[in-house]
Amino acid sequence: MTPETKLPKVGTTIFTVMSQLALEHGAVNLGQGFPDFDVPARLVEALDRAMREGRNQYSPMTGVPPLRLAISNKTERCYGYRPDPDAEVTVTSGASEAILDAVHAVVRPGDEVIVLDPCYDCYEPAIDLAGGVAVHVALDPETFAPDWAAIRAAVTPRTRMIMTNSPHNPSGAMWTADDMRQLIALLDGTGIYLLSDEVYEHIIFDGRRHESALRYPELRERAFVVSSFGKTYHCTGWKVGYCIAPPALSAEFRKVHQYNTFCTFTPAQFAFAEMIEAEPEHYEQLGAFYEAKRDRFREQLLTTKLRPLPVPGGYFQLVDYSAISDLPDAEFCRWLAIEKGVVAIPLSPFYGVPPAGQRLARLCFAKNEATLDAAIARLQAL
Repeated sequence: MTPETKLPKVGTTIFTVMSQLALEHGAVNLGQGFPDFDVPARLVEALDRAMREGRNQYSPMTGVPPLRLAISNKTERCYGYRPDPDAEVTVTSGASEAILDAVHAVVRPGDEVIVLDPCYDCYEPAIDLAGGVAVHVALDPETFAPDWAAIRAAVTPRTRMIMTNSPHNPSGAMWTADDMRQLIALLDGTGIYLLSDEVYEHIIFDGRRHESALRYPELRERAFVVSSFGKTYHCTGWKVGYCIAPPALSAEFRKVHQYNTFCTFTPAQFAFAEMIEAEPEHYEQLGAFYEAKRDRFREQLLTTKLRPLPVPGGYFQLVDYSAISDLPDAEFCRWLAIEKGVVAIPLSPFYGVPPAGQRLARLCFAKNEATLDAAIARLQAL
């Protein structure tokens, strides 16, 4: 007996498909966004100590108090706003869980949610499962900046939420202070909620400032702000993130969270609490750490036929491959993996309707130098 699918547009994710191709063909995997270098030593030691001290059972549903306090302290330090650790901070099993919980907390059947394409592939399924309707609005195809006229035109009486992402996956584009003022004006006087995906908040380059929604009172009063420890501390497999939202929104968020995962890997929570407080320089210096990787990788790409696009933040590099091939992006990335031994991610899965003729692929530079060097050697042969 075959059930009627609740997610008719969803198959195996492009990340799974491309990573499987990497395994099958011995390709250098610059596709899926995970670092291949070590987790900070202090964090590993703190995790080991927490497990040996017996911190291995269920944690409080909202997260262990030391971690929620550390998140509150860090938020104040970074953005000048101190969320209530008891009423406004919730620890989740990764940012993806937080995104799903936030959508289900407020989106009802028939509600519309504006998503800005290209956007991460977990957004629309979360909306679909809640019975909502994803309304796709394209970012600028060159700069990936928001098109405010198009966004305003997409707002209807049924609009319940808008989802934003800065630094942006897949492009690395970042919202400006003017973009945040435009967003404030757009939402003023409405009942529209904001889901601000800020998982790359500390990976910013060239002296820019991350314009978190938490910096703006008019936004944070209606926002779910989602962050990821996996991105900040090179441990994506630990799947720990958090959501900051005002008390009334956090209360609804927690109703979903408690029946989704209830709680998150307990010893890791104690380890992150220690890491945040004892070594703030890690997240403070993360931008410089990745900026050096970005610059080195871009210089190497200039020795290939791939054209690298600007990368203001995040750890992904978009490349234009039109000087190499006219294949559509999914076909090109499959050819690149099988025939040339380098895995990239096509952009089309990040869109509702991909732009015609776009020839872009995403490479991840959160890798050891040896990994990147091996990929470049193969790309130079194109």
